[in-house]
Amino acid sequence: MRKAFLQLHIAVFLAGFTAILGKLIGLGEGMLVWWRILLTVFVLAMWMAATRQIERINRRAFFKIAGVGFIIAMHWIFFYGSIKYATISVALVCFSATGFFTSILEPIILKKRFSVVEILLGALSIAGIYIIFDFHPQYKLGIAFGLLAAVGSALFPIFNKRLLLEHKPLTLTLYELSGGLLMLTLILPFYHQFFPARYYFPTTPDWFWLFILSVFCTVLLFVLQLHALKKISAFTSNLTFNLEPLYGIVLAFIFFDENKLLHKEFFIGVALIVLAVVLQMGLMWKGRAKSLSH
Repeated sequence: MRKAFLQLHIAVFLAGFTAILGKLIGLGEGMLVWWRILLTVFVLAMWMAATRQIERINRRAFFKIAGVGFIIAMHWIFFYGSIKYATISVALVCFSATGFFTSILEPIILKKRFSVVEILLGALSIAGIYIIFDFHPQYKLGIAFGLLAAVGSALFPIFNKRLLLEHKPLTLTLYELSGGLLMLTLILPFYHQFFPARYYFPTTPDWFWLFILSVFCTVLLFVLQLHALKKISAFTSNLTFNLEPLYGIVLAFIFFDENKLLHKEFFIGVALIVLAVVLQMGLMWKGRAKSLSH
């Protein structure tokens, strides 16, 4: 369990850099995600082929996995869209609604009992987002994208919990992203009708940042998160990922001076989200201590 938590927190730390990279890459959110997945699939497939880890799966399994890959792709589009149409800080805080959506969606999909504590902790994060939204109406499109990204982030580990029982983490990652790339290629022309791309081919700086994003903040992050999900619940994973905004916001303050764009209400909202994370961790450790004492 301790190793799973370490893997999860390293993944969260890496995730904190993805928003910064999204700001540094000039591509629009649709093409940014398309190139990110393409590079990730290429690097991962080459490495798995060299180490003889590629496994064949049947068509039915591929389409099931590809469906989850599509959720991942759309989650990324909404996340980077939130950054483009608002700020890094606002996008990352909206992402913290993941815990709330997980507390509702996980029991419905997995047919489990609802946890009042999980719903209340998730609602605490929503309250923080509402405070930010109320005082930053100019970011309403970015906030809407951020909340949709949170829904996608909630669904991903819920479905992956089942898939991990049948497939190895690397195999799952490769086929999920390959399926996501295929489906994204089909829908991007329609998406760009509503949200046009500035340009379609990466510039030289874009290539550098895309490589960092694909190798370290996608392949390594995915593998760490999937290994962690073998030992911990989807809700715990998602709530822990609420720490991602803290890493990303600090970096946004350092590199982009975003603190000058935000009011005190923003920090009140962040404080509520941090409180939700701290309370959840406290409850988890309390429950673990009780189980060890019996």
